[in-house]
Amino acid sequence: MPGVQVLSHPLIQHKLTLLREKDRSSSSFRRLLQEISLLMAYEVTRDMPTQLVEIETPLERMQSPVIDGKKTVFVVIMRAGAGLLDGMLDVVPGARVGHVGLYRNPDTLEAVEYYFKMPAGMPERDAIVLDPMLATGHSAVAAVTRLKATNPRSIRFVCLLAAPEGLRTFREAHPDVPVYTAAIDRQLNDHGYILPGLGDAGDRIYGTK
Repeated sequence: MPGVQVLSHPLIQHKLTLLREKDRSSSSFRRLLQEISLLMAYEVTRDMPTQLVEIETPLERMQSPVIDGKKTVFVVIMRAGAGLLDGMLDVVPGARVGHVGLYRNPDTLEAVEYYFKMPAGMPERDAIVLDPMLATGHSAVAAVTRLKATNPRSIRFVCLLAAPEGLRTFREAHPDVPVYTAAIDRQLNDHGYILPGLGDAGDRIYGTK
């Protein structure tokens, strides 16, 4: 699907398999999620812009590239998106963090917003939206629509798993926003969960049901 990149690195795929196992504890799930998000961060930021600065090595002065981490904003779709944040910040510790609070109406499966907070100066920043699951796509579409109102310099969407239905919904609404995912699973079930999936990411992160 155009605009969708599946991150096929063997370490990412290995850790995703471990995350899918139903008997994995919440602590182990959180640790693996941090590890896989760190690996995904390398791929998502592969073409991050750099600028040359002058530094001094033990032998001489030189011009060398650095990123401007403060121009990056990780946008967490609460609550499950927070599980991807630590690994991303391990790679880009200078990044700012924004939050979008959404919950899914159990009857309509539509996203309902209850919180929105972004750093100042969004037109100068590159936004990377984090949510483990792109299922129906409604939450992702709502979050990115709201985010676009702040006019960020660029937007990318990162998820662990995506369903074909959710990808179609998202790409129809936001064809300009690239999607990075570790896997595209088979389909959604009648309750809007990804199959084969890994269950409810928020519940597995926080040990709730």
